[in-house]
Amino acid sequence: MMEDCRNILVSGTTALNLNVTEQQIQQLLDFIKLIEKWNKAYNLTAIRNREEMVRLHILDSLAILPHLEGQRIIDIGTGAGLPGIPLAICVPERRFMLLDSNAKKTRFVQQVILELKLKNVEVLHSRVENYRPEQAYDSVLARAFASLADIVKLTAHLVGKEGVLLAMKGQNLDAELAEISAKKSVISISVPGTDVERCLVRIEMPV
Repeated sequence: MMEDCRNILVSGTTALNLNVTEQQIQQLLDFIKLIEKWNKAYNLTAIRNREEMVRLHILDSLAILPHLEGQRIIDIGTGAGLPGIPLAICVPERRFMLLDSNAKKTRFVQQVILELKLKNVEVLHSRVENYRPEQAYDSVLARAFASLADIVKLTAHLVGKEGVLLAMKGQNLDAELAEISAKKSVISISVPGTDVERCLVRIEMPV
């Protein structure tokens, strides 16, 4: 069963042109196992099928990797650690902060960090508007937890001078984009092995 997941992961990362080591593939598979193990008690994801988790969680997260900017990255509303954990596994030289207001989910992410021995990840249980970091971030990631205008409003204080907000969204964003005056671009994202329509909205801050 895990062999199928490995094959999907290897062909998916190849399709995304990512250089991923054998150790990183193993960590990503271990992450899937942990989600599966904790899902029953913690209700981390509605997806129960391992292969679907690889496609819709891991590859979906990794598809934005080429668009990350800078060294300090924060993942807002990380939930089960997505996209933060897969990204942190694949770029260990960058620092990640994973923030969520749900205590169960941050407990799970803390466990993942410990079990996978991830040295470049921290997790924080907080509401985004209450978090005041000493230093701003180069990239702020948001995986569709609110409208673009709300995401901009909630995260503006976290983005550094040269920083960007990267919002992962579905398609049909015209109405949401119209509400934002900041400089923005829409990057089409394809997730290998799925026909899911995704895009990444890159917003230059401060607004």
